[in-house]
Amino acid sequence: MTGDMMRGVALIGHGGPECLVWREDLPRPIPMAGEVLIRVAAAGVNNTDINTRVGWYSKGDNDADDAGWTGAPLRFPRIQGIDICGHVVAVGDGVAPARIGERVLVEPCLTEARGQMRDPAWFLGSECDGGFAEYCAVAARHAYRIDSPLSDIALASFPCSYSTAENMLTRADLRKGETVLITGASGGVGSAAVQLAKARGARIVAVTSASKAQSLRDLGADIVVDRSVPYAEALAANSVDVVVDLVGGPNWSALLDVLRPKGRYSVSGAVGGPIVLLDLRTLYLKDLRFYGCTVLEPGVFANLIALIESGAIKPLVAACFPLRDIAAAQAAFADKAYTGKIVLSVSTDQGDQRDAREL
Repeated sequence: MTGDMMRGVALIGHGGPECLVWREDLPRPIPMAGEVLIRVAAAGVNNTDINTRVGWYSKGDNDADDAGWTGAPLRFPRIQGIDICGHVVAVGDGVAPARIGERVLVEPCLTEARGQMRDPAWFLGSECDGGFAEYCAVAARHAYRIDSPLSDIALASFPCSYSTAENMLTRADLRKGETVLITGASGGVGSAAVQLAKARGARIVAVTSASKAQSLRDLGADIVVDRSVPYAEALAANSVDVVVDLVGGPNWSALLDVLRPKGRYSVSGAVGGPIVLLDLRTLYLKDLRFYGCTVLEPGVFANLIALIESGAIKPLVAACFPLRDIAAAQAAFADKAYTGKIVLSVSTDQGDQRDAREL
């Protein structure tokens, strides 16, 4: 392999796992002015990787014409991977050479990319190449130095899920002493939201399957609700200040019934189904506030870095796979038989598949 090439996984089109192709001849990026080049150590697996691959974000029945995060078509081949932990190995013009050698986490929501300010924001692995390869170039402002004893693999579990969760809590202005209901609480974003809400001093109601109830209690959930039980049976009406919803689906309207008047609802996922039934009378008679959460609020990622460095939150790595085994990793991800995140090792010496207890 020549010095200007790298290994990685290329997404060659919308479809199944067969659209993910291992290559050893991908062009290695050259950092532009204002950018850093990162040697990727590890990259997390997320719903967004799979959603982007299959064209789920399209509103036109997986029409490739609007299948990106911004509603624009993707350009192929695309290197996916929105979660990146790695080390700065080169810098572009205007970036201090002292940054070379830093271990960094990359903010997944990019207001600057490829030399331009972006509005709407771009996202790693969708509008531009991400972490499923040995190297990635990003604007220096989005590469945050991290000082932590945690491994690269552990740190790679944080960026997308935890910043999404922190953004949802920030938008909804969750405060100490309030009660928050978190759907899909055993997944990457949900389990992050449990920890982050606990760090804010909130009372947490976590919705999950019965088999994962204890793992959520261990994270700090005060009440665990079996997802098969109707909300009206498990909780009193008007008993929740904030809902953090990652599920949507047919039971969605019941979430509004348990919200208190002037309650806040934030959403950043729809794994149970994107189309829901809303009674507008519930919305306006209860003075509810709704927040769609995609682009990160200013300060969210910096706050996340501080929480990681202080040890206030911990990584939840369910399993690790070598990057080349991305199809198996995504299959394990789809099974949902775990709490936390699945991570791909890229250029660390931890490339063998292991249970999280070994990390």
